[in-house]
Amino acid sequence: MDNVVPDPMVRKRSVTIAGHRTSVSLEEPFWDALKDLARRRGISVNDLVTDIDARRTGNLSSAIRIHVLAAYRSDGEGASPDLRAEL
Repeated sequence: MDNVVPDPMVRKRSVTIAGHRTSVSLEEPFWDALKDLARRRGISVNDLVTDIDARRTGNLSSAIRIHVLAAYRSDGEGASPDLRAEL
């Protein structure tokens, strides 16, 4: 049996999607960026994740990462320079 050490940067957090609790594993910079995007839109992280979940075709963690990357690539969603550097 291999001893796999989990990446210390990956954090599992609970989110509520359409009234149902689930856990999502993301690297800390993606959690920070997700919070930043939600704040900029004036919605909760749960609401943003619900929107992402409704449009996804793959797994939720990957869909969130792709959404964050796309948002930060577009000038309309802009992020703080510190968050851009982490991503």
